Amino acid sequence: MADIIFDPTGSIENFTHNISMLSDKDQTVMILACDANGFHKEFIDPILLQSNISIIGGIFPSIIHNTEKYDRGTLFIRLHDTMDIHIIHDISQKDYESLDKDMEEQLKGFDISIKTMFVFIDGLAKNIGVCVNVLFDNYGLDVNYIGGGSGSLSFEQKPSLFTNQGLLKDAFVYGYSKCHSSIGVCHGWKSISGPYQVTKVNGTIVQEIDYEPAFKVYKHALNKYASVDITEENFFEIAKSFPFGINTITDEKIVRDPIVLSGTEMVCVGDIEEGSYIDILYGNRADLVNAAKYAADISYKHMDFQNKFTLFIDCISRVLVLEEDFKNEIEAVYREDTPLVGALTFGEIANNGRDYLAFYNKTSVVGHIGHG
Repeated sequence: MADIIFDPTGSIENFTHNISMLSDKDQTVMILACDANGFHKEFIDPILLQSNISIIGGIFPSIIHNTEKYDRGTLFIRLHDTMDIHIIHDISQKDYESLDKDMEEQLKGFDISIKTMFVFIDGLAKNIGVCVNVLFDNYGLDVNYIGGGSGSLSFEQKPSLFTNQGLLKDAFVYGYSKCHSSIGVCHGWKSISGPYQVTKVNGTIVQEIDYEPAFKVYKHALNKYASVDITEENFFEIAKSFPFGINTITDEKIVRDPIVLSGTEMVCVGDIEEGSYIDILYGNRADLVNAAKYAADISYKHMDFQNKFTLFIDCISRVLVLEEDFKNEIEAVYREDTPLVGALTFGEIANNGRDYLAFYNKTSVVGHIGHG
């Protein structure tokens, strides 16, 4: 079994106590915490900077422990593995070449015994997709990847990544682990309109679709499906049920979550490349729950090691769509003989050692994690 501590209070006092309890030499602690805890850099940094263990993780809208979702609290997961953890700062200010140079300088700690890479990124930063592409271009298919985007539902970008350098924002954090893993990915969203071509984009901001203002095209399509007219005031409430799906060479689309309307431009979680073809998607509750179960089943099917714990990385917007039925998604993933821990993220990062690494939205990622 994994060494897991769940603190439902989310207090600074318990944070300090639990880090101290888990601070055995040559170990790593993954921390998953809720935004409602109110952790601020000035209080958390002294704890992180004084720790003698490797630290990785993030702050999210909610976390998962066994069969429940929590909007307050902190999870501490001790990995019996001394992870080599790397950080790239100021990712919103860097292009592919700069990010690639940073990562190449950190490659020296990698060896063939590495089986899994835990990856956390500021989910409200720019260039997330570029970071993930750089990661894959440097490390390829030799490892499994699992992680997600940190952040707050207030959409205020603030320090939300736990590291030995303190609580960080606008950063990309990834750690090498010898832990065995198997990973399943599925989203359950189906196309209802499209394809459309993204003809003008600025990173995460979709400006034009089919050479028309992006929101004009989106609004016209949704008029056939949404129960009320979509406006600037209700944009997030309606758009959470109608994401974009980027068409790929596989049958599975990569989902992008539009979260903010700025005039006629739509801000998404994650980049969309200019020239991409997208569909507008919709998912009913049964399909979303079944997708989480499928991700868990696929991961379990490919597990050829003793499972230490299950890591469930799920998109916060799935909770906003499923509401009270989200408990069914957790139950679809949970197995009584194994601890379940997880985070509700701003985008999910995963592959399964066989497919191209991607940054997803509105997707369920299930990882079975073993010993190193």
